[in-house]
Amino acid sequence: MAQVSIRINGRSYDIACDDGQEERIQALSNYVDERVKEISGAVGQIGEQRLLVMTSLLIADELGNAHEQLETRRQEQVAVAEPGSLSAAESDALAENMENMAARIEGIAAKLNQH
Repeated sequence: MAQVSIRINGRSYDIACDDGQEERIQALSNYVDERVKEISGAVGQIGEQRLLVMTSLLIADELGNAHEQLETRRQEQVAVAEPGSLSAAESDALAENMENMAARIEGIAAKLNQH
């Protein structure tokens, strides 16, 4: 298992991940850090735990919106076949990727809560 050192809100965390996933974890942590900065810029430093919870909720909301958009797109495909729209296989692959991303984010959040 590989180890990655990430930095979120100025604090370092050592995260274990599968070999070969180091760059992905780093990219995800950069995204989370940017979202933390946005929230802390809007509400100030309200405590690390609260800030991370608010950030997690924001990211979960973004993911929920993406799921809703995907479902809307699927329903539109069933109603009318549009040229250039995603095939059922492409939609399924996109949905699977989003579910994998959600699972990874949840795993990272769980590991962050352990520290």
